[in-house]
Amino acid sequence: MLVVYIGPERFSYELSLLFELFAAKADIVIADTKEAFFERFGIEDFGLMLEPAGEQIKITAGHFDQTESSLISAENTEVKRRVYEALEQAYAPRSPWGILVGVRPVKIVHEMLDQGLMMTDIRKALAETYHIQTDKIDLLTEVALRERPHLYPVEDKAVSLYLCIPFCPTRCSYCSFPSNDLAKKGKHLPDYLDHLIEELYFSVNQIRRAGKYVDCVYIGGGTPTTLSAEQMERLLKAADEALSGFKIKEFTVEAGRPDTITSEKLEVMKRHGVDRICVNPQTMNPETLDRIGRRHSPEDIEKVMHLVKTIGFKTVNMDLIMGLPGETLEDAVYTTNRILELAPESVTLHTLAIKRAARLNREASDDERESDGRVEAMLNAADTLLRHHGITPYYMYRQKKMLGNLENVGYAKPGHASLYNMRMMEERHTIVALGAGAVSKICFPEENRHERVANFKGLEDYLNRFDEILEKKKEI
Repeated sequence: MLVVYIGPERFSYELSLLFELFAAKADIVIADTKEAFFERFGIEDFGLMLEPAGEQIKITAGHFDQTESSLISAENTEVKRRVYEALEQAYAPRSPWGILVGVRPVKIVHEMLDQGLMMTDIRKALAETYHIQTDKIDLLTEVALRERPHLYPVEDKAVSLYLCIPFCPTRCSYCSFPSNDLAKKGKHLPDYLDHLIEELYFSVNQIRRAGKYVDCVYIGGGTPTTLSAEQMERLLKAADEALSGFKIKEFTVEAGRPDTITSEKLEVMKRHGVDRICVNPQTMNPETLDRIGRRHSPEDIEKVMHLVKTIGFKTVNMDLIMGLPGETLEDAVYTTNRILELAPESVTLHTLAIKRAARLNREASDDERESDGRVEAMLNAADTLLRHHGITPYYMYRQKKMLGNLENVGYAKPGHASLYNMRMMEERHTIVALGAGAVSKICFPEENRHERVANFKGLEDYLNRFDEILEKKKEI
């Protein structure tokens, strides 16, 4: 067991995530008091105590009969670093991302670049202060340098707009998003669309009154193409009217599942200025698709991509998930090669994250949850293939519960990186989000901070408390 007492409460959350990199959650005991710590700390256990000591923290770590104490700075990064080093001595696993447990590691590189640090000094700090492995340092610095021309200088009057369509034809086994099964809640879709369009007009009006403008639009979900062609036409026509006079740099619709994509819907998108769409196979292995609850075949993906290429969009992104249940390295290589034959301009490699709310978390065996280097090998093989085709990393992020404590990486050909994705991840740009479960981020780049304003997550709450949603938009 890992037995822990954390005196200063402000460290509890991030350190708890760090503990889970080394020990299973069931094997971690968090003691509320020192007395409780000593009652539970046994011969077979590894103990860790953090106690306030003036301007410093006293850290005591080790086994029952050989603990060692030292005083360290109470600065957050230093505390995490020392805890990580103590755990690393006691446990075999090591995270390739060192002490980083947050979603947006590239932000650290941007902050260092903002301070004028040279890349050699940045790489040294990432290795020595954060204990990040060399290959991940390479990825971080490559992505940061590729992002900067798109993010700087900050356009403080520019706003991105996100519209959520929280419906899917079925729920995939790995999904933890607050999406609604169309068969169960599709009766609410017409009413939802009415409210979303009203929120769209209201929000854009507020943006204009604030002296700002919209230059980037992303329609996600859920699966936006659960809308019929007529419903898609109505939504995009409303967007045209609301955004009239603005110069839109990028307009994305996350079409997603091929079983919801038709030529009629694609024609509607093209007609209304959508220039970037996502077609997401996740895998090209039919047995896996069936296992995870996707109602389409690899051949369906190929047919949809033929449609997309015929109609003509500037950028098509395809999402893949590495580490799906039952898949091997050979499966990942097969999938990557097969989608490269379809010539997407952009590919996003996701590492499977088994979240608490996902059906897969309830069904998965221990073997399916563990990572023995298999998923990392998948990511590395796919990375090599994509780079060989001139498709290189341009943004990345991480999630909790990812297999192998790895990452998600977006790749694109030159000229096809998603502006919205980069802005969303690096939090230097305000994003106003509309719809159930949507979260707006109001950014203050000069202060390196942002504020979140969340809509109600539940579909019924969004519909029944809609007046409160509009009040939130007034506050923004």
